[in-house]
Amino acid sequence: MLKRLVSLWVWVSAALVVLVWVPWLALVYAATVPSDPGRYTVGRWFRRAAVTLTRLNPFWKFRTTGFLVPDPRRPYVAVANHESIADIFLLSHLPWEMKWLSKEAIFKIPLMGWMMRMAGDIAVRRGDVKSRMQALDACRDRLGKRVSVMIMPEGTRSSTGEIQKFHDGAFRLAIETGSPILPIAVAGTRACITKGSWIVGRANAIAHVLPPIDTAGLTLDDVPVLRDRVRELIIEARAGLMRELQSA
Repeated sequence: MLKRLVSLWVWVSAALVVLVWVPWLALVYAATVPSDPGRYTVGRWFRRAAVTLTRLNPFWKFRTTGFLVPDPRRPYVAVANHESIADIFLLSHLPWEMKWLSKEAIFKIPLMGWMMRMAGDIAVRRGDVKSRMQALDACRDRLGKRVSVMIMPEGTRSSTGEIQKFHDGAFRLAIETGSPILPIAVAGTRACITKGSWIVGRANAIAHVLPPIDTAGLTLDDVPVLRDRVRELIIEARAGLMRELQSA
């Protein structure tokens, strides 16, 4: 019964936050976009909505650790493992802006999709080669405007808890644009909410940012080695985070 009551509160508070945030974000968009084509400010305000929702949820305790980006306008291609829809809320706690590559269906959610478009996030349609190419072009645009992009190279959340194979796209993008890779290990969000359920679970979760990996001098022939190296680093870091969470 407690879980149901808390879950009801979480969804009601989420609806209220969204209703407040949409007009505010529209005002920020109108005031800043002419001088901020990368939509950095709009994006930061959008991520604050996710942080606010987390603080209103008594069941979730989130924190971030590791490397702190010294210059938020130095663009990175950030990559992270994908455990849950709650990854979005956890990673929004990082104190710099990143434009998310997200499946197109999320952009079709009323109000939420509007805010994502205002923030400059990027939609991709699964299984559509043309959509993937357009999405990567949009990622290049954001990087060129000095804003990092956030890509989950597994493509979809893991159903087993094991980190799946990484796709090449993020690593090709980083090499082509000369952007460093910023690996991020996520642990603990699987307990936040079960896929297909509205019930919110108790969860402690951590996002640990690893040191960036320079791509200068690499060619597209180096994509497989870079991809597998980053995956192994994230697997190792996540294992350490899971041990930390279990001991706590």
